[in-house]
Amino acid sequence: MVAARLVEALRARDTAGTWRISVFAEESRRPYDRVALTSYFTARDPDELALGDPALWEDPLVEFHSRCAITAIDRGARNVTDRLGRVHAYDQLVLATGSSAAMPPIPGNDTPGVFVYRTIDDVAALRGWVEKIRRPEAWEGDWERPVRGAVIGGGLLGLEAAGALKALGAHATVLQQGTHLMNAQLDLGGGEALGRLIRAMGIAVRCNASTRAVRPSRRTGNVGHLDLGGAGRLDADVVVVATGITPRDELARAAGLPVGERGGVVVDETCRTPDEHVWAIGEVACVNGRCVGLVAPGYAMAEVVADRLLGGEATFPGADTATKLKLQGVDVASFGDAHAETPGSVELVHSDPLAGVYKKLVVSDDARTLLGGVFVGDASLYPALRPLLGTELAGDPGLLLAPAGAADAPDLELPDDATVCSCNNVTAGTIRGAVTEQGCTDLAGVKACTRAGTSCGSCLPLVKKLTTTELERAGVAVSNALCEHFDLSRAQLFDVVRVAGLTTFSEIIARFGLVPEGAADAGRGCDICRPTIASVLASLHGGHVLEGEQAALQDTNDHALANLQKDGTYSVVPRIPGGEITPEGLLVIGQVAKDFGLYTKITGGQRIDMFGARLEQLPHIWRRLVDAGFESGHAYGKSLRTVKSCVGSTWCRFGVQDSVGMAIELELRYRGLRSPHKIKLGVSGCARECAEARSKDVGVIATDKGWNVYVGGNGGFTPRHATLLAEDLDDATLLRTIDRFLMYYIRTAERLQRTAAWVEEYEGGLEAIRAVVLEDSLGIGADLDAAMDRHVAGYADEWRGVLEDPQKLRWFNSFVNSPTTADPELAHVSERGQLRPATAAEHSRAVEATRAAGGAVPAGPVLIAGTQLEVRR
Repeated sequence: MVAARLVEALRARDTAGTWRISVFAEESRRPYDRVALTSYFTARDPDELALGDPALWEDPLVEFHSRCAITAIDRGARNVTDRLGRVHAYDQLVLATGSSAAMPPIPGNDTPGVFVYRTIDDVAALRGWVEKIRRPEAWEGDWERPVRGAVIGGGLLGLEAAGALKALGAHATVLQQGTHLMNAQLDLGGGEALGRLIRAMGIAVRCNASTRAVRPSRRTGNVGHLDLGGAGRLDADVVVVATGITPRDELARAAGLPVGERGGVVVDETCRTPDEHVWAIGEVACVNGRCVGLVAPGYAMAEVVADRLLGGEATFPGADTATKLKLQGVDVASFGDAHAETPGSVELVHSDPLAGVYKKLVVSDDARTLLGGVFVGDASLYPALRPLLGTELAGDPGLLLAPAGAADAPDLELPDDATVCSCNNVTAGTIRGAVTEQGCTDLAGVKACTRAGTSCGSCLPLVKKLTTTELERAGVAVSNALCEHFDLSRAQLFDVVRVAGLTTFSEIIARFGLVPEGAADAGRGCDICRPTIASVLASLHGGHVLEGEQAALQDTNDHALANLQKDGTYSVVPRIPGGEITPEGLLVIGQVAKDFGLYTKITGGQRIDMFGARLEQLPHIWRRLVDAGFESGHAYGKSLRTVKSCVGSTWCRFGVQDSVGMAIELELRYRGLRSPHKIKLGVSGCARECAEARSKDVGVIATDKGWNVYVGGNGGFTPRHATLLAEDLDDATLLRTIDRFLMYYIRTAERLQRTAAWVEEYEGGLEAIRAVVLEDSLGIGADLDAAMDRHVAGYADEWRGVLEDPQKLRWFNSFVNSPTTADPELAHVSERGQLRPATAAEHSRAVEATRAAGGAVPAGPVLIAGTQLEVRR
């Protein structure tokens, strides 16, 4: 990552083309984002992790050598030798060799089934192992239990690895040698709070657990169990070691360069070694006696070296060791002196174990200067406070820890020299300057101008806030226009459509659309306003999304009532309310999948996803499912997706309420509810939280007195924990509360705005929303109730609506002149079973290869997945 940043920075500044850069990479891939490595388990496409503009590696002054590790450095001759024995001369050499995953000397650590968690190849091997051992044929006899996973190490990487194992369907246990999780970043209170959250996710945690040995299974020779201290043991089928990193300084050692006491190439504040022609950056660089295993300091070092190579005088500003956990559903962050080791420092703590929240600020003895902070369960303050590290706070810092909406909270105006984006070392002043001096008028412009928010993205909310504030100060009207065709926000558009009683896109754009100069009308809209208005109309008036003019407004997924996949086929997800399904229902889904050759997978929302259906097959698949009592699960829509539940009091000995029954009631009530973005709910039958309700847009958790409801939780790129809205509600009050929350969100949120962002950005925050929902502060409660009642009464299954209407069925033909894509005259080129239309060049090569092999040239078009030229009838 830091090598990529160096190349990027040097080429951006070296306009004269002074330097030619050669990059030698041990891995087969171009630089990728290790920070987001865990997302590989969901994306499965390593290209999605690629860093920067691909055009950088096509620059004539940049050479990229993959699978070409350097094996030796000759400092005297100023050249390096690669693994193939080739010698390359250099004028200046930069070591950006990073680190390797540390492997402690545990007996048996080379047993099959033991992995580290460092590169894409590492996580790909881990995933392949878990998928392999889940197959019954990999074992003698039946395999009826889940895969058992163990993670050695309870730091940032260990928790991410545990989350990855869970995502793969394995049971995960984290073994932490210390007293609490993330003990390098969190104090004891924060670590214990984090432990409760991790356990609530279904991941087991053992602290003070020392692994003595890895023992193989006598039957398979693979991992069987771990011997722990105190004569304990843990059965395991897969083990991930995440105990830290070791600087890759072997090249420097062999070349006679000095290394640190704990490893790493010794460099000065300019990142130069004692050899004036050799530099080191990133995790391999030992600055001021230590190496730092974080990306932000590495990026800062890359910028320093780029500046120095061009004659500048930049120096390394020091390491920002702030960290944020990247595990879906868990909000954890720390910065500065989190352990209050500064003499005379004072700790201010707010702890709410029931809500899963722990917040601590460390300040100077006069309670004025911010020294550090710890946030678990609610890290909303982290982006605003981290840049204020070392500065004086205005007002009482204790008020910052009060619940959202508390009065008299201190002003968090950032000074110009406060670092907002630590990955790219962008200050608040630079962001303000982008608006006032560079003419940037929106977030996209500020990102392009300053690079703020272009790496990990955690600072984007603060960047957006600074941008908006500065625009308002400059007297620039901050536009909330939906697009060039409407000078209204999505929320404003919702209101005018509702009040005017409009029911079609044509009516709306004719009345409220912007007419370009010289044009006769507002036109036909765009790919922003058309699906947005389709969603507004569906939310207000119901009706089938493929009815009349509505059909032409839908995006790809809504148009097909199914999710388009990367190979051009579609997935089908029937609704399974609350995850409850009969054996007969399971047999129907299994038979449909078998008959149509579909790949099946259990989703995170307790449903069954069937992949690989062609467009014209969808109605046939739906008819089988609808006849068996299933309906659309709306997995394709900006609407309710799922209501996840545990088994609750029906089966679980800890359950205090019927969570399954409540989940089914909620899912049947809100099914088909169109909204600004997708909505997910969860219902847990007790405080153990097995349904992970607090990671959902609306989470319901049972208590002895009724139900607690949490709102504003989201997964995705910026996970958010839901916040408590109301406590101990009876069933009727719970339904009314959720009705009003969802309907108010639908009316006032912006396009593609999740509930988490809506709650955060709503004026007055959650307290103001709570007043609307629970206290009817705006006097619209009855209106919101009536709107939800109309939705419930007007619901109809979209799949059935297509099957009963010959006009709608016409949308599901792949070709105008053919009812099916399964045409025997089509030639195919195979690669991993995926197909796409061939380019003209690929078609010609396929025809030539067929002729050369003596085969008949196909008369029809060719569908192709890659560039292999195996042509089949």
